[in-house]
Amino acid sequence: MFNASIIISFYNDFSTLKTLLEAFEKQSEPNFEVVIADDGSKEEVVSQIKQIINCYPFRIQHVWQEDSGFRKTRILNKAIVASKSDYLVFIDGDCIPHKHFVKDHLVFRSPDIIIAGRRVNISESLKQHFLKEQIKEKSPLLFFLRLIWDSITGKTRDIEKGIRVPIKFINKKFGKFNRGILGANFSLYKSALIEINGFDMRYEKPFVGEDTDLEYRLRLTGKKVFSPRFRAVQYHFIHNRQNRISETENLEILKKTKETQQAFTPLGIDELP
Repeated sequence: MFNASIIISFYNDFSTLKTLLEAFEKQSEPNFEVVIADDGSKEEVVSQIKQIINCYPFRIQHVWQEDSGFRKTRILNKAIVASKSDYLVFIDGDCIPHKHFVKDHLVFRSPDIIIAGRRVNISESLKQHFLKEQIKEKSPLLFFLRLIWDSITGKTRDIEKGIRVPIKFINKKFGKFNRGILGANFSLYKSALIEINGFDMRYEKPFVGEDTDLEYRLRLTGKKVFSPRFRAVQYHFIHNRQNRISETENLEILKKTKETQQAFTPLGIDELP
């Protein structure tokens, strides 16, 4: 069995996906599979994925659904069902993991704990240097210096979250239990998600709600969220986002969840065909 199933939330950005897979190829923890949760990428991209799916030393599953708008929670539930490990690590398709990313999540795994990592927000201008200098480790020091300069100029943000200190005592001492889940960087046992019926598929608008809802329902079952300081590092490429016009509908769903105190969502994994 795999030590972890890495579930990648993905839509159309094949170039960044390749960079992400290159980063997973360099992981210090080798025993994992990747499940690409594809929310309706176009046929050309699906064909490109099929061409590379067997080019990596780890198993890759491509779970796809038709493009019918934002249905991230539905495709994530499908990926959960398809996953072969009892431990799941979630990452977005526009984020790149540190080479010890998988290892760090596994170090802190516990049945009653959700591990919540954080991320460095990198400007698009550094994207071209990332694969060569950081992932392939040709010039990691040079890339770090680029990060510092980019941070000084205000383009890269949260650079301090890219510091990794592999000392468990320090990670726990300065870690926090009151942090929320970041949907692009968290992990937990698969059984914890099955217990609450996975993601609530009523969330069909982006940006707000689905991660908070999941965290809230997990807490109702007695789970805690722990964010280990200086571990589970990832890098996120900053890009333009759509206008946040959908918050009201999502917040109404979240409000109802809090009112009913129902951990098991009525529209989750059980409702998949």
